[in-house]
Amino acid sequence: MTAPRFITFEGIDGSGKSTQARALAQRLKKAGQDVVLTREPGGSPGAEEIRQLLLTGDPDRWTAETEILLFTAARRDHLEKTIQPALDAGKIVISDRFADSTRVYQGATRGDLRGTVDQLHDLMIGREPDLTFIIDMDPATALSRGLARQSGEDRFEDMGLSFQETLRHGFLSLAHAHPNRCVLIDGNREAEAITSEIAAHL
Repeated sequence: MTAPRFITFEGIDGSGKSTQARALAQRLKKAGQDVVLTREPGGSPGAEEIRQLLLTGDPDRWTAETEILLFTAARRDHLEKTIQPALDAGKIVISDRFADSTRVYQGATRGDLRGTVDQLHDLMIGREPDLTFIIDMDPATALSRGLARQSGEDRFEDMGLSFQETLRHGFLSLAHAHPNRCVLIDGNREAEAITSEIAAHL
């Protein structure tokens, strides 16, 4: 396998993936790599506007079907404006979430919509990461951490613990289904230990 250029971090809300994505970006930059750190939903001006629609407001604001369309629209803009240009320029792209989140959040946990998610992805995105780190941790701990941030973007955290537990099982299933791309990381440890394990995988 060639060196991964497009690396993503996935996991339930509050699992520490954003922290680990930043840590990896900093490590690679110190090693002299040209790195773009980005996130989803968001990562481009248009996608950031859609982010506010998706992550704020009442938990019942959108149906799962509408969410799939909004996430796909945000991801398409992100791919066109940020990810693909960076990859074409030979840079490493590290993204806090990508298509796997939609596969789990909308495709596997809010109805039997995985086929719809996959069809839209194939039609409008057509790109997978080279490497995905899935950070797995206790849903109750992760949820309390996520809510403590008081970021104002708590719509999915507000869906409660049972939803986070379902998400966790969805990510575990995804990791087992794609062992060549996904690396499962135990997130129930100090951040420094997790950072070291991720670096060792690279």
